[in-house]
Amino acid sequence: MTLDFNHIQAAHCENGVTTSLLRHSGVNQITEPLAFGIGAGLFFVYIPFLKINNGPVIAFRTLPGLIFNRTCKALDIPVVRKKFYSKEAAEKFLNERLAEGHPVGCQVGVYYLPYFPKEYRFHFNAHNIIVFGTEDGNYQVSDPVMEGTNILSPYELERVRFAKGALAPKGQLYYPKQNKPVTDEQIKRGIISGIKKNAFNMLMPGPIAGINGITFTGKRIKKWRDKLGPKEAGLYLAQLVRMQEEIGTGGGGFRYIYGAFLQEAHPYTKQDELLEIAATFTASGDLWRTAAVHAAGIYKGRLGSQDDFNTMGDYLLEIAEIERKAFKALKNIKWH
Repeated sequence: MTLDFNHIQAAHCENGVTTSLLRHSGVNQITEPLAFGIGAGLFFVYIPFLKINNGPVIAFRTLPGLIFNRTCKALDIPVVRKKFYSKEAAEKFLNERLAEGHPVGCQVGVYYLPYFPKEYRFHFNAHNIIVFGTEDGNYQVSDPVMEGTNILSPYELERVRFAKGALAPKGQLYYPKQNKPVTDEQIKRGIISGIKKNAFNMLMPGPIAGINGITFTGKRIKKWRDKLGPKEAGLYLAQLVRMQEEIGTGGGGFRYIYGAFLQEAHPYTKQDELLEIAATFTASGDLWRTAAVHAAGIYKGRLGSQDDFNTMGDYLLEIAEIERKAFKALKNIKWH
């Protein structure tokens, strides 16, 4: 059984799943940048006392699931989201939804995805895919970061849906409860609410999250070499780059998507300020990418002096000030 489903390749998994599921349900205006922006997906947090893959927790996006939930809520589309304790119940529920014609988003771990290149397989459980049909007893899968669709056996799908560890998906699946088109006015309201929420989240007080979190991380990087030693400090930077560039689109890529969102928001809102601010996020994205190259030089051993760590920290301090001005400008827009 194969549903009439259109695979869409995207830069980031949850953006892509959100875009594909909403288009399938009749929201023809939605694009990846609009989904990311309406869902207020841009974020940063550095949690030094929590570890994943032997490095500190660093995230460049909101919690898994929020982009889909926020976008649907902003567009007044009800959502079904379920977790399961029983693997049998999870498979049964999925099969029933497919039989009803619902493609279904699933949160999965990437380590055991057989179609992922081996160098990208590590224990990360916040990846998102769509299951849209069955073929010869196997499941048809649309993974937004892949060029085409893939096939998973029931065992392979169960294995990734019930991966263990941090952010264990517990068979989680989700989908729009009903098919319904939305108006351009709803898109406009969603854009404005998404921008307000993202500005609030990035400008929040406290040391480890939002813009302050980027500043905090930049200052800490300058101390890593002396505190941790060159080898462990290099591994911490490797963690930063992995979370920035390999998990979805991370630091630089998310800034490019957010800049594209502001450009796409302009025809709906007629706010000319958005175009200038969009260019600022593109510049920030370029600087994140430059910082990633510098960090790679350190953890691969080409660089390693204290001056190199200072330079890396300064990149993040510069990024923080660029983005602080951008989000303050977004916060201060007088919407009409």
